[in-house]
Formats: sequence, C-alpha cells, structure tokens
Amino acid sequence: MALPEWLVLVILSQQPAHGFAVAQQTAPGGDLGRVWQVPKAVVYRAIGRLADADLIAPEATEPGLGPQRTVYAATARGQEAAGRWLRIPVEHVREIRSQLLLKLALLDRAGQDPSGLLRAQRAVLEPITAALEAGQAGSAGFDATLLAWRRASAVAALDFLDRIMPPGAEAGTEVGAEAGAEVGAEVGAEPRLDPFGHGEEPLRGVIISGQPPSGRRRGAAQHPFRQQFVG
Repeated sequence: MALPEWLVLVILSQQPAHGFAVAQQTAPGGDLGRVWQVPKAVVYRAIGRLADADLIAPEATEPGLGPQRTVYAATARGQEAAGRWLRIPVEHVREIRSQLLLKLALLDRAGQDPSGLLRAQRAVLEPITAALEAGQAGSAGFDATLLAWRRASAVAALDFLDRIMPPGAEAGTEVGAEAGAEVGAEVGAEPRLDPFGHGEEPLRGVIISGQPPSGRRRGAAQHPFRQQFVG
C-alpha cells in the first residue's frame, strides 16, 4: 500500500473516526500534517481502498453539516497490519523524512516506546552506509559526487537515530525485512526497490525549483516544508 493508506489505517486503528476528522489531522495545520500532508480527497480515497481490503469497516454514523458522516474503525486484520507496519524500518534513507517520522509520531500518539523501531532502523542503515563508503573508493567524476552525497545523508540519518534513541535502549530485538515482507504480502504491497540507488523511483513529494517530480500531479501527499506544486 502507499503511504497515505498506511497513515489512515494506523489513525483508525488507534481511534475510530470519520474521513473529515482524519483529513483534519493530515492537513497543513494538523498534528500529523506537520510531518506529511495528505489532502482530503486522498484521505477519502484511502478509506475506500482500506474498506475494500477489509482492513477497516463502518462502525457508526454522526450528523454533519451535510450528509451523515460514517465513522470507520480498523478490523482485527487491520489492527494487526497497522501494529506491525509501525515496527518495520524504512528501506531508503530518503524515507526517513516521511515514513519513519510518521511512524515515530504515531507511536508517540499511542504512548508506545519507539526503541525497537529505532534499533531496527539503525540495523538497516549501517550496511547501506558501509556499502556507500566502499563504493566511493573506486568512483570518479559525478559518480563520486553522488556517492558522497548519499553517504553523507546516511551518516546524518544514523546520527539522528542516535540523538533520539531513549537512554539504555541500544540493545534489543529488531523487526527486520522478513516481517516487512510478511506485512506487505498480507496487504498487497508492491515490491520495494533497492536501497542503494539503482532503479529508484522519484523522491516522493520533494520539489526542486518549484517543479514536481516527473509524473507527479497536484493533489498527492505533499511535504509540508516544501513549496506547493505549481500548475
């Protein structure tokens, strides 16, 4: 599933809500919108897809200014998938700004300890950083520049994890790629791309010089600290 679907699923697994209430949380001024913005239309589309997948179900209705609002809650299957997704580290350094921060925010909202996720994330990033360091030795020209950038980003990410790791939480059990693959199989996730940069998809939601990544349209989930997409 895409990030908006996961975000909506976890929100509804923590507390039943209608689509408008979820959209308020992911709006620019919302609690989760500080990390990653998801427009209202995308929230409602995600609710439809999650309901079709039997991960959420209608629980009640509430009166509104217009039609009655349907309150959704995660099913038992949705609760399990959401809980496990929250514990799985991201595979790409670039996803730390979006997926990992969202997971940390959602864990904090639920009053859950993030230590296991942080340890697992460090275990994913360490071999990536080592591989980038090894690759720099035989590179030249722009390849060396690009590898240096990727390595610097990975090292900065490791430093970030160390800074937010709770005291005394350096050792423990991590949730690794096997659990991630299992959750992905359950909910129909697409295979992940290789974290070293070969064949990577465009960086989600990042805008350079005011232009969206190729193929990106207005209305998709957007980075709250970047410029808005332009016509």
